[in-house]
Amino acid sequence: MKILDVLSEDAILIDLKSTDKKGVIEEMVAPLSRVSGVEPGKLTRVLMERERLGSTGIGHGIGIPHGKLKDLDRLFLGFGRSRKGVDFESMDGLPTHLFFLLVTPENSTGLHLRLLARISRVLKNDTFKEKLLGAEARADVVAAILEQDESL
Repeated sequence: MKILDVLSEDAILIDLKSTDKKGVIEEMVAPLSRVSGVEPGKLTRVLMERERLGSTGIGHGIGIPHGKLKDLDRLFLGFGRSRKGVDFESMDGLPTHLFFLLVTPENSTGLHLRLLARISRVLKNDTFKEKLLGAEARADVVAAILEQDESL
């Protein structure tokens, strides 16, 4: 599965305004709610419950908030970038700038884990991360992801 198979361009936010974890999640949930048809409060609750188990801020400026919902028929992915960086309680204690928000059906553990692994793998590429950090428009994010999707 490629990232662009599930990432809706409408769910790409290149200038997050929020300054804390809950705010980032709420901000990213808004377009994902419109795309998925799931009420924003429900998505936020699932994601924040997962964050209580341990931060999805994996370090190196990256956060991958994720959760599962039984009412979904497929997975949904959003992308966000914070120019200033956010305290996302990352493992390395550094601000988080790049976010991939993933919501999957409750019974799709394998798919959920495969997409998380793919996102983690592509974000190890510093050139790719720099392209995402420097993106001026949604189209730049899509182009960077497309290039990375094709190389794997």
